Amino acid sequence: MAESADISREEIFTVLSNGRRRRVLEYLEAHDEPRVDLRTLVDTLAEWEYGEPTETLSWKERKRVYTALRQSHLPKLAEAGAIEYDPSRGEVELTDDTREFQVYLEYVPEGDIPWSLCYLGLAGIGTTMVALSWLAVFPFGGVPGRVLSVVLLAMFSVSALAHTYHSRRNRLGSRRSHGN
Repeated sequence: MAESADISREEIFTVLSNGRRRRVLEYLEAHDEPRVDLRTLVDTLAEWEYGEPTETLSWKERKRVYTALRQSHLPKLAEAGAIEYDPSRGEVELTDDTREFQVYLEYVPEGDIPWSLCYLGLAGIGTTMVALSWLAVFPFGGVPGRVLSVVLLAMFSVSALAHTYHSRRNRLGSRRSHGN
């Protein structure tokens, strides 16, 4: 198993380039138990991929997921250090290095703006408000410094709370990301 310091960013992207491997990590992250048996993982991924309950899936559909996981995806994740995989027992679990991979799984959904631009915009608005206050331009000329400070603090606080909420929705384990 590779140490996280030994795996390059490019290798992480290669490992995570496959949707099935990303869904394995997503399921393991959301799962309460430290270890998951391969059958449970196969059933869950097959349900997600085919959009149907396990009971309605054919043996071939489930076998397709099983074979791909066992022969390709789980060994690749284990080699990269994202999971521990015991093929003889059919057990899979996350490693401490999984957090290294999670950073690359958080994304900015289409139509959203990056948070860095949001904070840059807030800084611009704040700077403009302070400048207008110093220059005594109406309506900011009569605003006391304490009130201006509270308004600026409130803007950044609300933005930080929204950012935190939004980031948690887009994390590994979020139900929104199954199709990605």
